[in-house]
Amino acid sequence: MTTTETSGSGDVLRSLELLWGTGERPSRGPKPGLTLDRIVTAAVEIADTEGLAAVSMRRLATELGTGTMSLYRYVPGKSELLDLMLDRVNGEPLDNQEHAPEGADWRDAVRAMADVYLAQHRAHPWLLKVNQSRTVLGPNAVRGLEMSLAALHGMGLRDPEMISVIIAVQSFVSGIARMELEAAEAAKQTGQSDVDFWKSQEPFLVRAMATGDYPRLANLSEDAFGSEFDHFAFGLGRLIDGFEKLVGERAADGA
Repeated sequence: MTTTETSGSGDVLRSLELLWGTGERPSRGPKPGLTLDRIVTAAVEIADTEGLAAVSMRRLATELGTGTMSLYRYVPGKSELLDLMLDRVNGEPLDNQEHAPEGADWRDAVRAMADVYLAQHRAHPWLLKVNQSRTVLGPNAVRGLEMSLAALHGMGLRDPEMISVIIAVQSFVSGIARMELEAAEAAKQTGQSDVDFWKSQEPFLVRAMATGDYPRLANLSEDAFGSEFDHFAFGLGRLIDGFEKLVGERAADGA
């Protein structure tokens, strides 16, 4: 699955003005009832239901019952709109207070962070289609980072290490979310379920295992690839174990 859009690829200054509230007013003749908030909300809803590729200024105009040129009075184009969409999505867990509060045990903070990231990806699968290596930092992104750093402060790590903790959790969660999304997309595109897909390969694999050339694979338990195993919880637990070792080392260094 490849990315289809890149954040920060438009007029970054204009995106920042819109995100931070210094440039929301349209240049002329706004349609009554049309606001930047409504535009961004509609764009996110289209992306959620139909995918990011379905979001266009023309489609948005139709959805909002206005002319395409009216939208350009609020936002320059899709690139800047994408920056606003990303910050809107980043604000959802903050508004719902799903982050662990400052002063909470850092382990709970890491778990809460991972849960939030996974919920975001499941609610907005299009996020995985966006190259966010150059995220335009709006108020929600900045507030979310502030809350994450506050929750992780008790780890006693150096600043680059705390940032790396966040990156590690985000990277792990996006990998899990990508695996889920790609499985769903494959089933939708082929019309064949995962169960049927793997079942079709069984006769060939049984013969391959019978040759004795793959003893490790042949001796795997029947549930080795079962869907019942929670890879998210297992992987997150091992991440936390690794962080805990580092926290202990930092505490010993400071003793």
